[in-house]
Amino acid sequence: MKYNEAIERLELILSQLEEGKKSVDELSDLVKEAADLVKFCKEKLKNTEEEIQKAFDEEQG
Repeated sequence: MKYNEAIERLELILSQLEEGKKSVDELSDLVKEAADLVKFCKEKLKNTEEEIQKAFDEEQG
């Protein structure tokens, strides 16, 4: 999955949660999925930051 796809899915989940038309079981599944997507996005951003820092360090050194 790509970062932008994860963000789009998170936005869709958020709109579904805001509608308030889901059952408790569906809400639970959506919240779990959203948590996984947030974790994925954070990790992707962290890895990208590390790659950028490494590139700058190599350029400086």
